[in-house]
Amino acid sequence: MELYDSTNEYIKKVISLFKNHANFQEAYYMKRYMRNKFEFYGIKVPLRRKISAHLLKVGQRPDYRQVDTVVKKLWQLPERECQYFGLELLERYKKEFTEDCLTLLVYMITHKSWWDTVDGIAKNLAGEYFVRFPVGKKDIIENWIQSGNIWLQRTTLLHQLDYKKDTDIALLFDLIERLKGINEFFIQKAIGWALREYSKTEPEIIEKYIEGHALSKLSATEGMKVILRKRNA
Repeated sequence: MELYDSTNEYIKKVISLFKNHANFQEAYYMKRYMRNKFEFYGIKVPLRRKISAHLLKVGQRPDYRQVDTVVKKLWQLPERECQYFGLELLERYKKEFTEDCLTLLVYMITHKSWWDTVDGIAKNLAGEYFVRFPVGKKDIIENWIQSGNIWLQRTTLLHQLDYKKDTDIALLFDLIERLKGINEFFIQKAIGWALREYSKTEPEIIEKYIEGHALSKLSATEGMKVILRKRNA
């Protein structure tokens, strides 16, 4: 596959496409929902995915050697749809990941950080990365825990969401014990989410853990949701 003459050409296509479908009324509500942290074109998810699907296809999207540059340029644009597109673009290369892709993941997690991008990165990208490159995972996780960055810390808690029976439950419990004292909504919510997700696989283990450990009310409530819903069905 030939490389694009310039990654800017691909970016221009994305911007032009989104500008042509901008909805200023929807943009107002999207921005307000995100606490006015980001600008928006006002394109709802189903429409955005429909109109941009052709740009994600093999032969239309950039070569893997350019994806780092393209995603970072998308991340620097003010409209949030550009970051959503960048995340979905990178997902198309998961099977081509190399170890140095970690630098890009960290960049995405720590820039323009908010739950709407970080959660997708954690579950869909970081989770895949650690499956492909398990050597060194322990040190990376430790660095993220020690960083003090709540979004890197949240990622450590959420990267196993799709692992199901392959979840390293000892790692998850260790992370929870180390992070549960942080008085931060996004950490406490992530603890509960991780517990809730694994409760679909091992409900007895999760219930016993929640009962036997001092978790915040938010984490415990979130962690027990699936268990209690099934019990009361």
